[in-house]
Order: sequence, then C-alpha cells, then structure tokens
Amino acid sequence: MPARNIYHDAVVRALIAEGWTITHDPLTLSYGGKDLFVDLGAERVTLAAEKTGQRIAVEIQSFLSPSPVRDLQEAIGQYEIYRAILAETEPERLLFLAAPLRIYENLLSERFGQLIISRLQLRLLIFDETQQKSLQWINESVTASS
Repeated sequence: MPARNIYHDAVVRALIAEGWTITHDPLTLSYGGKDLFVDLGAERVTLAAEKTGQRIAVEIQSFLSPSPVRDLQEAIGQYEIYRAILAETEPERLLFLAAPLRIYENLLSERFGQLIISRLQLRLLIFDETQQKSLQWINESVTASS
C-alpha cells in the first residue's frame, strides 16, 4: 500500500467539514489482476427525494518537486488511469484531483493550467493546506453542502 500524502489529513478534514463521509482510506481499484490505490473514497447522503448519495474518489497531490509542470504531468497520468478504471468498475463515482491552493494560484489558474483543465476535463478540489478546508470544486458534478 502506498504511503500517505503529506496533505492527506488536511483533505480528510476538509471533506468531513463539507459533510462527506470517508468510506475508503485508501480506495482500492482492482482491474485485470492489478490493484491500484486512490487516496480517498467518500460519499455524502443527498436529499431524501434522491435515491442515491454522491460518491467520489479523491487523489491528493502535493506538487513538491522543483517543477510543478512535471508534477502535473505525473498527477494527470495517475488521474487518467484511475478515471479509466473507475469508468469500468464504479461509473457513478466521480474522481477528483486534490491540489493545494498555491498550485492553483501559480499554475492551474493561469492560461496553461486552464487549457489543461478544460481539454482534459479534470475535476479538481482546491484545498487550503493550512486551514484544512476545501476552497473550490472545479468541473464539479457534486452539489454544494448546505
């Protein structure tokens, strides 16, 4: 099993604060004899009028190397593999890439980052690692907490 990301606890706290229940830590994806591990699986019970709750998988990235672009390349590769497997095994579970605010402000909100987010249809969870709260859901298909 992989080591926990340095922002793992901050993201867990951010999700719980928004009403998510952590159901898997990590979420194991098995396909074709291979096991992969997404950092978190979570769900939130929705309104009584809806039959099912929302389910997400969250892959947390630190972006700690000297090259945030290289870190983004690696993160997207991992994200795309997880997204492909989830489409086959749990198509109702939405995958999010959790990235710290500093990366959003210095890379992902710039023209380059916006192109990558748009073209690859990335779902992002931007979090504040200091305050341990989520700040923005990008390309979300989840409803905001009440």
